[in-house]
Amino acid sequence: MMKILGVDPGLGTTGYGVIEDETFNVVEAGVIRTKAGIPIQARLKKISDSLEDIIKEHKPAVLVLEKIYSHYKHPTTAILMGHARGAICLACGLHSIKLVNYPSTRIKKAVTGNGHASKTQVQRMVQSLLKLKDPPEPVDVSDALAMAMSYCFIEQNRKIF
Repeated sequence: MMKILGVDPGLGTTGYGVIEDETFNVVEAGVIRTKAGIPIQARLKKISDSLEDIIKEHKPAVLVLEKIYSHYKHPTTAILMGHARGAICLACGLHSIKLVNYPSTRIKKAVTGNGHASKTQVQRMVQSLLKLKDPPEPVDVSDALAMAMSYCFIEQNRKIF
């Protein structure tokens, strides 16, 4: 049984979720939080160190990230997310984990059947597919779990139903 780690990168909140590919069992899910106002290098170190701890504990075979998207009205957001993605990619490389990147529309389509699904729709589908009592909170966690599940649907040709 292979473990897949989905990561929703953010400088303030990075969501993560580890699932088992055959059973869709959630092994662990949560967030890594950093505080605004502290130096960026300290924030990136916290993200990297926390992710390394998760990797060491669960030994995922694959790490799934969403491809970076930049809206022309908010270029700074994309740059900050790029810093977080860099820390995540580095942790992935240090542990020789396969890195997979999908566009957000591909992840949403794989999990919900609709490439333009809302955050709430993704959250509800993640809850349903993983047989969770409550929707994963915050949405950074449900997005990370959706990324991990999308690998099963896209790369392993698993069917939703």
